[in-house]
Amino acid sequence: MRAALNLLLTPLCLLLALPVLGVLAAWLAWDAAALAVLRHQLATVLPEYALQSAGLALFVGLGVMVLGSATAALVTLFDFRGRRSFEWALLLPLAMPAYVLAYAWTDALQFSGPLQTGLREALGLRGARTSLWPDVRSFWGAVMLFVLCLYPYVYLLVRAALGERAVRLMEAARLLGAPMRRRVLQVALPMARPAIAAGTALALMETLADYGVGAFFGLSTFSTGIYKAWLVMNDRTAAAQLAAVLLLVVGALLMAERTAQRRLRFASSGSGSGGTEARPLLLRGVPAALAFGVCAVPVLLGFVLPVLWLARMLWQEAQLGEFGLPWARFVGWASASFRLAGTAALAATALALALGFALRGQGGAGSAPLRAAARVLSLGYAVPGAVIAVGILLPAGWLQARFPQAGVAALVTGTAFGLLYAYLVRFSAVALQTVEAGYARVPPAIDETARMLGSGPWRLFSQLHLPLLKRSALAAALLVFVDVMKELPATLVLRPFGSDTLAVVAYNLARDERLAEAALPSLAIVAVGLIPVVMLSRALRAPAPA
Repeated sequence: MRAALNLLLTPLCLLLALPVLGVLAAWLAWDAAALAVLRHQLATVLPEYALQSAGLALFVGLGVMVLGSATAALVTLFDFRGRRSFEWALLLPLAMPAYVLAYAWTDALQFSGPLQTGLREALGLRGARTSLWPDVRSFWGAVMLFVLCLYPYVYLLVRAALGERAVRLMEAARLLGAPMRRRVLQVALPMARPAIAAGTALALMETLADYGVGAFFGLSTFSTGIYKAWLVMNDRTAAAQLAAVLLLVVGALLMAERTAQRRLRFASSGSGSGGTEARPLLLRGVPAALAFGVCAVPVLLGFVLPVLWLARMLWQEAQLGEFGLPWARFVGWASASFRLAGTAALAATALALALGFALRGQGGAGSAPLRAAARVLSLGYAVPGAVIAVGILLPAGWLQARFPQAGVAALVTGTAFGLLYAYLVRFSAVALQTVEAGYARVPPAIDETARMLGSGPWRLFSQLHLPLLKRSALAAALLVFVDVMKELPATLVLRPFGSDTLAVVAYNLARDERLAEAALPSLAIVAVGLIPVVMLSRALRAPAPA
């Protein structure tokens, strides 16, 4: 059974890696026309795409590094009023997609919005034509929104890296006479440097992969350029070249993140002697108020106030009787989203369970081809949705041109099958990592005992592994489900005609300046996104095993 499983899973993993390989292969099929397109892009749009994407990455990276590290250090190393609540509340912005945050803040802060209108009347500036603050739909507005949405990546890893060990070492440094500034900067934060690097790399991959904020704010990034080249200018060569450049950048970030993760596991190993119990330093007065404010601001700006504003927009539309979203159509969009997300979650979890079981065979080594195929599959989550869409359409177009009777393009473009294929390419890695984490807690000795008692591979998996992996499998399915609900660029390109998801509907309504109507699908996406955040906060509060 194990050999047959390897033979089945290896080509399946390679099939899911085909979009990434297809984008990379676009560099091999260069001709005079492709070189002409590249020269034209270098002379026109490519420098702008590169500069704006690099600028976003630079400032978002600095922002998430500072905010995530500061909040993690405060809740880990210090004790102040509200600290226990902030430990989980600082995770809430993870549930808020960046494009939904952009819709909420645009409506709240725009020139004709109620905040500016009310302030101008209160200040006697009724005839003023200048805005009271810069337009949120700008480069710096995008930086702010990305920082508010993505700092939890750094917060989570830095908090885990510091843990109790940093508190103990800071206490030892205090007894040696080190002042507070030196204890934090030279004892605690150096321990968290690999965690800061890993979290920042994850945030940068999400920033470069984003399409919704860039398109809504009118930014010229690689993701928006890929979409524009393919669907607006109908230039697949330009789209493939842009996708390949973005893929190389994301690949470099992925390598940096994995290097930092390896250092993180080394740096965080061992908890030190547990002789004396060290406690976080108690803050009072002004320092406690500052700590409270630093932790409260990102929670308020990144989750609480946007959710309240979206709910206000929805309530006002309903009260005025001008609600433009018929409930029957909303139910149709929601059911389409849930159907696609549920199918993708089940398929990705089943694939992850099969891969986890196959890789666990032969002492956890598995076969070399399957290991290599699984490693390629794990790259999918780091690849932007726009790149995956191009990677699917390029091979489909090539096959359709050479085998017109096969109907390959009709199978993957504008169909639910093509969309599910893109979701599996993008999110199977999430399920696989979660299942492998569950398998890591199952001792290999259990397998040996079952085999000695005469259990075959199927009985070993179905009656022993599967009951032990129920929670991991459920977590994997939920994570994939939520990721699919929020996914936008690949869905925009590949969705079937007349079948929109909540993310696509929210984007289209916001693009048409119908922000109040975009509130309902946006709130639905946020509500679904709260599921993994609640799971994560409960896992972090669970006592560590002795």
